[in-house]
Amino acid sequence: MAYNIIFYFTDQQRWDTCGCFGQPLDITPNLDRLAREGVKFDNAFSPQPVCGPCRALFQTGRYATDTGCFRNNIMLPANVKTLANYLEEAGYETAYVGKWHLASDGDMDGHNTVDHTVTAVPRELRGGYTGYWRVADVLEFTSHGYDGYVFDENDRRIDFKGYRADRINDMALEFLDVRDETKPFFMTISQIEPHHQNDRGHYEGPEGSKERFKNFVLPHDLEVLGGNAAEEYPDYLGQCASLDENLGRLVERLKAKGLYDNTVILYASDHGSHFKTRNRDAHLNGGDDYKRTCHDSALHVPLVIAGGPFRGGVAVEELVSTESLPKTILALAGVNVGDAMIGEDLLDVVQKKEPGRPDRVFAQISESRVGRCVRTPDYLYSVYAPGKDGGKTAASDVYADDFLYDLKADPWQLHNVVDDPAYADAKRQLRGWLLDWIEKAEGYRPAILDEE
Repeated sequence: MAYNIIFYFTDQQRWDTCGCFGQPLDITPNLDRLAREGVKFDNAFSPQPVCGPCRALFQTGRYATDTGCFRNNIMLPANVKTLANYLEEAGYETAYVGKWHLASDGDMDGHNTVDHTVTAVPRELRGGYTGYWRVADVLEFTSHGYDGYVFDENDRRIDFKGYRADRINDMALEFLDVRDETKPFFMTISQIEPHHQNDRGHYEGPEGSKERFKNFVLPHDLEVLGGNAAEEYPDYLGQCASLDENLGRLVERLKAKGLYDNTVILYASDHGSHFKTRNRDAHLNGGDDYKRTCHDSALHVPLVIAGGPFRGGVAVEELVSTESLPKTILALAGVNVGDAMIGEDLLDVVQKKEPGRPDRVFAQISESRVGRCVRTPDYLYSVYAPGKDGGKTAASDVYADDFLYDLKADPWQLHNVVDDPAYADAKRQLRGWLLDWIEKAEGYRPAILDEE
């Protein structure tokens, strides 16, 4: 029997908000329980810390420079075969609930050729999802922490009252009641929490979050670098706790319907949040607020997979990229896409099927700057394109050193040693790996200059 698959992903959630990844407060008891049953990836990283580009990758298994979706407000190309296309071909019923963010077409300021705050996403822009659909293209524009609306598969507007994460989860639970029971299903639940509310400039947790989480402990980077975390963190944690409560409701409904034992749940986030502590330097050529950097605060994300072959309370220490999620989801459905998608089947990593596998990940940076980086257990090395605006340009023929961190001595990435002669050999090796990856992923080999 084929597995049912649920991809539950959040927006802008740091890995260290979760108990299973070190959060001292009781924020995520339900995710922690899944981690004890399944597999947690202690070192999972986003390949693109911007909402639209990362979502495009999740739906296509292709880099943002390949699909052209290198920034927000670029719609998913119609000629790309998607995750939903493959799964529906394999006999799955598909469903999508929440934030889409792949049907916009306009400038960086959000001025679009079509206003999807008042119209539904057209069927041809739904990435191959032909069934249950409860979606706003940019959910933060059609809702706030409380109250809002989405559109259904028949383009009807559905208004909701109450806390947004609860109502989005209610729609996911509704799908379990109306699905075609003759087919396995794949459902994406794309929560917008704990993203900040754009038009209000704050994180909007459930009422009472400030009191409930007043005893928060800031991660060290946020504590020493300033930013706005001291003010925003209680509501941010409140959002994360709400997501976890809804994850628990989802699990209970699956159990009540006799579906849990044959369902695989993948929990991840598109990227983290640096709370305005990074991207303050002269290399910033675009815009930034909470992400768009390759510091761990933006790239390191929670990843737990539970169910099917992902069992046993395993903790994976190897570095992995969430670019591998599409290929992993399809493998669970019995679909082998080979080189048609990037990444790897994460079950191979769990089962250690590739001896000598390189323990490093890469990321493309856009909007704040045009950048690339390589992350290993010991180092983080990043480059940027001088004079290039990351909101206008996807790549560059020339990059220069941005930063290098010695993660053993400096795990919070506070001391840039990119121009320290003591690290010249390490930088040379990291630069070589980064150039090799750019050549393989993007089809050309740029120059990388020493920092001037």
